[in-house]
Amino acid sequence: MAAPSPEAERQRDKERTRADILQVATRVFADKGYTGARVDEIADLTSTTKRMIYYYFGGKEQLYIAVLERSYQAIRALEAQLDVEHLEPEDAIRRLAELTFEHHEANPDFIRLVSIENIHRAQHIARSEILAGLANPALDGLARILERGRAAGRFRTDVDPLDIHMVISSFCVFRLANRHTFQAIFGRDMLDPTRREHYRAMLGDLLVDYLTD
Repeated sequence: MAAPSPEAERQRDKERTRADILQVATRVFADKGYTGARVDEIADLTSTTKRMIYYYFGGKEQLYIAVLERSYQAIRALEAQLDVEHLEPEDAIRRLAELTFEHHEANPDFIRLVSIENIHRAQHIARSEILAGLANPALDGLARILERGRAAGRFRTDVDPLDIHMVISSFCVFRLANRHTFQAIFGRDMLDPTRREHYRAMLGDLLVDYLTD
């Protein structure tokens, strides 16, 4: 097998460097917010320089937008890979909800970034050319599940796919974003492993009960 060309090696190095910067920047922005994060700190935590970060991304805002894009692309990629066409509509909607539940639990930085961007009233997401239509395939998949349920006479007919997405997202985001305040007020940790399956099943039950009302 021929050795990679120097150009191919340079491209791989560039991609590795960019990925490393994005990984570190995700953690820093999630921990300190857009305002509190510093490009100098991100450079110090990576094997690159502030000048190189600006070379790859153009500036702090562009880096932050790239972090948001990468974070949203991860969940959308999982949704695109989800195969539920062989499942009954009720089981399909449960599986879709479980995917979001599991992704959000495994990626708390994503939840922090979403919360931070809402503080900024989505002004950075609005400047992304990628994120505007990124959720469309996921909503299309959800719409197909709902249509199958309606065609079988098992789901109500007045359901908007975006409303169902909102319910799933609300439950999963609240469980992570409000974990600490909820525990401080009510004395219950919503991430307690002994209650995990209860919450996962609860989300599915809420959806199916609403859809089959």
